[in-house]
Amino acid sequence: MTKSGSQARKKRAQQSSRASKRKAPAQLIDARIAELGDWRGVVLGRVRALVKEADPEVVEEWKWRGVPVWSHDGLICTGETYKRVVKMTFAKGASLDDPAGLFNSSLEGNTRRAIDIHEDDAIDEQALKALVRAAVALNQAKAKR
Repeated sequence: MTKSGSQARKKRAQQSSRASKRKAPAQLIDARIAELGDWRGVVLGRVRALVKEADPEVVEEWKWRGVPVWSHDGLICTGETYKRVVKMTFAKGASLDDPAGLFNSSLEGNTRRAIDIHEDDAIDEQALKALVRAAVALNQAKAKR
């Protein structure tokens, strides 16, 4: 690789970083969904819609260099995308009841729990919205202390 190619790539990365700092988190999440252009974008978009349906007051954020985050009186969950999975990680998932058994990842920890959604997985929308509402209620209970 030439020095000029490396410098050009570095300059594009800096410009992209500056541009993302100017955009609202919702715009950045929209862009991520569009740029994925496959089943992961569809799933991330659906998950996002369900979170917003469950809690119309949710705050969308963009953290850790490109991770959609949903908060209400504290972190609710993240929406990460990988090659084979869309992962919803609930910050306080270990403290939430999960009667539908949605949590299927990160089960060994004391705090977080995650839901790995694969390409052909169906989403139990009602159970997912119930988890989001429970996470908000937990955040609100801790905020009142």
